[in-house]
Amino acid sequence: MKQVITLPYGSTAMSVEVPTKNLIGVYSPQDVIPVGDVRAEIKRILANPIGSPALAELVRGKKNVVLVADDNTRLTPTNVIIPVILDELNACGMPDEHISIVIALGTHRFMTDEEILAKFGPEVINRVAIKNHPFKDPAMLVDLGCTVNGTKVLINKDVYEADCKIGIGSIVPHHIPGFAGGAKIIQPGVSGEVTTAHTHLLSVRAPRSYLGVLENPVRTELDEIARKVGLDTILNTVLNRHGQVVKAFFGDVVAAFRAGVQCSKEVYSVQIPVEADIVVASSHPCDIEFWQAHKTLYPADRAVKAGGIIIVVTPCDEGVAKTHGDILELTALPALKIRELVDCGQVHDEVAAALAIAWAQVKEREQVFIVSEGICADTAQQLGFTKFMDVQSAVEAALEVKGKQAQITVLTHAPDMLPIIGTESGNV
Repeated sequence: MKQVITLPYGSTAMSVEVPTKNLIGVYSPQDVIPVGDVRAEIKRILANPIGSPALAELVRGKKNVVLVADDNTRLTPTNVIIPVILDELNACGMPDEHISIVIALGTHRFMTDEEILAKFGPEVINRVAIKNHPFKDPAMLVDLGCTVNGTKVLINKDVYEADCKIGIGSIVPHHIPGFAGGAKIIQPGVSGEVTTAHTHLLSVRAPRSYLGVLENPVRTELDEIARKVGLDTILNTVLNRHGQVVKAFFGDVVAAFRAGVQCSKEVYSVQIPVEADIVVASSHPCDIEFWQAHKTLYPADRAVKAGGIIIVVTPCDEGVAKTHGDILELTALPALKIRELVDCGQVHDEVAAALAIAWAQVKEREQVFIVSEGICADTAQQLGFTKFMDVQSAVEAALEVKGKQAQITVLTHAPDMLPIIGTESGNV
């Protein structure tokens, strides 16, 4: 007996047959019912801030407002959220001419005009100025010194100089700060590369990722940086697996975020009885390039036994990394060697080095197979992965390695999932 399983694959899908006797289960984020009216939900939370003054008080006496919003690698429905915020700001006496949006790219490539239109919608682009974050331009960054932990803080000049700042994003489990959302819209969102390198390298000092770990040194660092920049206010959503708004949170960058984390855990946590020998994991919705799709590795790492096999299923139409192509010079190396190169100043892209270390830490525990049209066999080899043309052949090869009795778990939306194994609770 076999079970046919369909996995999302970009805008399409891939299917695989798995022997029923081998299958632990097929897991997805919880299918939570979304709010009926997103605009009404945004109005509700704007009127009920968590741990912060009301919007009218926040903008009273201010000359301008900058909205720092996530990019097209995230599903946050900014095209619906931002018009409501603009209307509310107008009602508070802040005209559109004094409001702007900075896209929190981190170190992602610039969004195109077409992508900006799709992400923010025609109403928003016709009302306010929208800018990509120029993370490589020193003239557009402000040096704010260092955090207590020694992180050098370089921040987008337009964001820092704005009288009022509001961060807009979504809260999902994330391997670097535990959960995306909150202060992450500032770091790495609108930071310089050196700042991002510091926090990313901080995250890989631990032997495994901080996925789902709320209390961790990276989150502490991000919160300090946001306060230093003057971003005290966020509007974050929690989405279901279809990208629909389950609930929204507005208010203090720490208090509102932490309230949202509780909701996020309810959506993205999945209880799995035992670790598997093989985990098949789709990268959806992080499909554009492996710089995003690598988020598949960390939930899969939680769900698989040490020495097991992870099968990553991802289109990666734009390859490995548009803005960090040199990462392939590092990805075949062990984690310790990459750290040594960083410590000796022999790596010019330390953001890439941090991710290369994270990938190496996974590969040193498990084998990684990859099914991808955008990653060729040579590139897969450079990444330290084994390339397959389809999911079926990857599963059959994995069973040959691990044995015909090997247990298999399937994660349909791995980057947005937090596997909880057996009776573990963890620090989540």
